[in-house]
Amino acid sequence: MRIEPGRLVEAPCPHCGHMEHRAFGESESPRGELASYAFGWTSGHDEVVGRMTIGIGAGNPGGGSFHMEIRSLDGETNFRLVDEPFEDVPEGGPDLSRDAAQAHETLPFIWWVVDEVMAQDRRAWWLVHYLRGTRSFATSPVADGAEPVRHVALEEDGWQLLCGTVPADDPQILHLHHALDRDRTLLEVLDLEPGERADREALDRPWVRGRL
Repeated sequence: MRIEPGRLVEAPCPHCGHMEHRAFGESESPRGELASYAFGWTSGHDEVVGRMTIGIGAGNPGGGSFHMEIRSLDGETNFRLVDEPFEDVPEGGPDLSRDAAQAHETLPFIWWVVDEVMAQDRRAWWLVHYLRGTRSFATSPVADGAEPVRHVALEEDGWQLLCGTVPADDPQILHLHHALDRDRTLLEVLDLEPGERADREALDRPWVRGRL
């Protein structure tokens, strides 16, 4: 399935004062089936939850928008259909209730779209790290936001975010999603495997990958 990420909308939450993130995109299956999606979360909110909408069949009988909550349970990402609408998406139709969505004949296709969005859209990886509260070890200037990340490493005991000017012998704990809030270019290296690293000379320079 082809996933085409679209716009990212970020704005202060009008009700809670924190920052809302909403990512949009489109998908197309090998058979030409179209879907639109949106997912989002609110950084700093008391309730750690993500939300998603998948829309299919705009203007056609049987089309609709499926809405769900996303949570982290026992280290796994869990999706639950809900009644409350999240977003309007171009391919969507009428907002489906939880019961209507569960009974819908295209539900297996919807879950396929969800799986592919979470696998291919790097912004979804950002959401997952937010839900799981992934921690990283960072040098003090990185944790304070004084310097950009120039070295990223994934070791067996977790992520390391280093600036290159301070020895990493006194690491600070920094949630990975907070580092992503500051610097979107870190999304480019969230697919590192344990034992891999990525380095760059400056914030505007490309990442160079290698082994630890």
